[in-house]
Amino acid sequence: MAEFSADATPNLPEFSVSELSHALKRTVEETYSYVRVRGEVSGFKRAASGHLYLTLKDENAVLDAVCWRGVAGRLGIKPEDGMEVIATGKLTTYPGRSKYQIVIESMELAGEGALLKMLEDRRRKLAEEGLFDEVRKKPIPYLPEVIGVVTSPTGAVIRDILHRLADRFPRHVLLAPVVVQGESAAGQVVAAIEGFNRLSAGGDIPRPDVLIVARGGGSLEDLWAFNEEIVVRAVAASDIPLISAVGHETDTTLIDFASDRRAPTPTGAAEMAVPVRAELLQTVMDAGRRMIGGMTRLIDRRRDQVAGLARGLPDVGGLLGVQMQRLDVVTERFGNAGSRLVTQRQQDVALLAAGLKSPAQIVDAAGNRVEGEARAMRAAMTRLVGRQEDRFSGVSARLSPVPVSRSIGEGARALDSLSPRLVDGMKRRLDEASGRLSQLSGLLESYSFERVLDRGFVVVRDSNGHPITSPKKTKTGDAVSLQFAGKESVDAVIVGTGGKPRPKAASTKPSDKRQGDLL
Repeated sequence: MAEFSADATPNLPEFSVSELSHALKRTVEETYSYVRVRGEVSGFKRAASGHLYLTLKDENAVLDAVCWRGVAGRLGIKPEDGMEVIATGKLTTYPGRSKYQIVIESMELAGEGALLKMLEDRRRKLAEEGLFDEVRKKPIPYLPEVIGVVTSPTGAVIRDILHRLADRFPRHVLLAPVVVQGESAAGQVVAAIEGFNRLSAGGDIPRPDVLIVARGGGSLEDLWAFNEEIVVRAVAASDIPLISAVGHETDTTLIDFASDRRAPTPTGAAEMAVPVRAELLQTVMDAGRRMIGGMTRLIDRRRDQVAGLARGLPDVGGLLGVQMQRLDVVTERFGNAGSRLVTQRQQDVALLAAGLKSPAQIVDAAGNRVEGEARAMRAAMTRLVGRQEDRFSGVSARLSPVPVSRSIGEGARALDSLSPRLVDGMKRRLDEASGRLSQLSGLLESYSFERVLDRGFVVVRDSNGHPITSPKKTKTGDAVSLQFAGKESVDAVIVGTGGKPRPKAASTKPSDKRQGDLL
C-alpha cells in the first residue's frame, strides 16, 4: 500500500465550507432523489408558518424530516408521536447545521394493523365516556319536512341521495358542502353539523328534521376523517337526529357508533330518511276502505237489531186510537158540564143578590128615619117653647117685666144653632152606613167562589149541576162538569173513587202465540 507523505498535501484541492456543503447536497439529492423511509414519529411539531417538523427513528438511527405547508394540508393522516409511518420524499441536506433530512411529500401508516390498533384504542376510550350508549340515540322522524346533508357537493353521493329521495318521497334538502378527505375534512364536517344545530325553527333558513353525513367508499386512510375524535363528539352532541352513511356496507367508522342510525350506503340513508310515498298512499287507502267496510257492517248489524226489537213492540196506532177517542168524549162532556156549572152559579148569585138591599134603599130608609126624628124634635121644641111661655107668663108679675117675644126669639136662635149640628150628625151616620155597606159588599165579593176559581181551583158539579163536595158522592163512570176561572167549563168522567188507583187500560197488543219473546 502506498503511503502519502506530508509533501503531497498541497496537491489536494481546497473547498470552502459552503462549496463542500453544496457538493454534498448535490451528491445526496442525485443519489437519493426519492426514497421511502419507515420509522417512528418523534418530536412532532407544527410551526406558526404551517410547516411540519418531526424525526423518524428506529432502534439504531434517527432522521430529521420536514413537510412544507402546501403538502401538509394534503396528507392522508395527522402525524402523532409514537406513530409508525412510511414517509415518501426527497433526501437532502441542511447546510446550516450540517444535517441531512427528508422533505416529506406523502405519508402513510406503516401497516394497517397499527392504524386499526389506534382506531380500536380511540373507540374504547369514547365508549367508556358513554358516547355510544343506546339511551343517547334519538328516533328518526317518520316523514321529515327538511333533510340536511353533509357531504361533498361534487361527488356522486349527493346525486344518489337526491335521486333516491325523489323516487320515494320528495323533500326539501339543505346541503352543507365539505371536503370528505384530507386534513381539513374533520373540521369542516364538525362545522357543518354544528351549523345545522344552531339554526332556529321558523327562521329564514329552515332547521332540518334529520341529518345525513355521507361519503363514498375508500380505504381506511381515506375514511380516517370520520374516525377523528372531534367528528365523533360532534355527531354524539347533535340535537338533530343523525344518520351516518360513510363508505360501503363493509366499511365502519367511529361515527357509525355515535350516530342515531347507521346506513350501509348513502342511498340506504335516503331510504331510511323518508317512506315510499306510493306505499304510504296505498296504506292510507286500504285503511280507509277497511274503516268504511267496518262501519257499514256495524250499521247493518244495528239496523237488524232495531228491526227485530221493533217487531216485539205493540202497534202505536192501535194504542193511541182508543185513548184519543176517549179523550174526545171526555172533552165534550167536560165542556157541557162547565156550561151547566156556570149557569147554576149564575142562578145562585142571582138568588143571593135578590136577598140583599140596594144602597139606594138603605139610604132612603135612613133618610126617612132622619126626617121622622127631625119632626119629633120640632114637636118637642114646640112643646118646650109652650111650657116656657107659661112659665114666663106666671113669673112675669114677680120679675121685672121681660117681653115674651124676646124669649121666643132666643129659643128660635137656639133651635137654629142645633139644626146644622143635627144635619152634620146625620151625614156622618149616612157616611158610616155607606162605608159599612161597601165593606160588606167587598167581603161578599171576596167570598164569592169565582174569586177562588181565579186562584187555580175548579168546581165539580154532577149531571144535575149540583156541586160535589165529597168523593163519596161519586162513583166510577159518573159524568161531571168542571168549572174553571172565567166561567169556562169542560165535561169529565169519574174513572176511580175512594182513593183507589186508576184501572190500567187494556193492552191492545195482538196476542200471537206463534211469535217468540225477542227481549
